[in-house]
Amino acid sequence: MAIENVQQLLTEQLGKNGNTEVVTSAAAVTSKDFYCVYFPVETVIAAITVADATGESALQTTLPAGTTLFMNVTDLTLTSGIAICYDEGPTT
Repeated sequence: MAIENVQQLLTEQLGKNGNTEVVTSAAAVTSKDFYCVYFPVETVIAAITVADATGESALQTTLPAGTTLFMNVTDLTLTSGIAICYDEGPTT
């Protein structure tokens, strides 16, 4: 995945183009392609899968408010808290 230009990168970082998903403890998300996950409040991760990574089970813990994960998260289940997940979304 290559960034075409600076504007595209900034658009993705700001959550434009419909590329954000808010995850709560109500449901698990699977088969996603998130490049960034932000936790605005203290959050407990029940399960997480990261593409092309090892040791992600260490993230099955309580994360403090303000934590940001810059990694390719494909599956995420929360026990409590909130995650704002970013994917590339449609490009303009």
